[in-house]
Amino acid sequence: MSTISIIGSGSMAAAIADRVAKAGHTVEVMGRDPTKAAALADRLASGATTGTYRAVPAGDIVILAVPYSSAAAVVADYGDALDGKVIIDITNPAALDLSGLFTPHGSSGAQEIANGLPASAQVVKAFNTIFGHVLAKGGRLDAFIAADDAETKARVSTFMESLGLRPFDVGELRMAQTLEALGLMMIGLAKNGAGTWDFAMKVDIG
Repeated sequence: MSTISIIGSGSMAAAIADRVAKAGHTVEVMGRDPTKAAALADRLASGATTGTYRAVPAGDIVILAVPYSSAAAVVADYGDALDGKVIIDITNPAALDLSGLFTPHGSSGAQEIANGLPASAQVVKAFNTIFGHVLAKGGRLDAFIAADDAETKARVSTFMESLGLRPFDVGELRMAQTLEALGLMMIGLAKNGAGTWDFAMKVDIG
């Protein structure tokens, strides 16, 4: 098992951190508000730590668990501290009125985040198609990932399997556009046709 660093202390960060801790990994929580970061670390299994915001994360895998609207600023704050790290982007860059995604045409939130990172950092899109409260319930859920580097995807897939998830590789990082559109569709489905947020996407292989 290894150390996994999580930047953020909101509900999605907490849901991911809880599964990471229960899987036996050491969790490092980092956030702009050190009080909130410490409170999250205290709620987790023993061994969770609080890292200093902007400092080099202890983990080689860093989960960026902040709203997309804050992601660029957070990445800028860390700068070269993320050099060589695997960055898991969980964001959904959806407009507040759910009218669409507010990323540039032909790009994605993950690709825009990658543009602000050191060249040696590897970005993986993941977790954006799983609602936080569904993730927190446990169970084996399907998780979709997109990234450019095959070795990085294999590493993240192994990590996600350790959390009790079933990872599916959907292709290169440009496929994050599709995953983010799926995330938006799921929100629309929850608010309209499904009438509930208690569901998850599943691949049914016959």
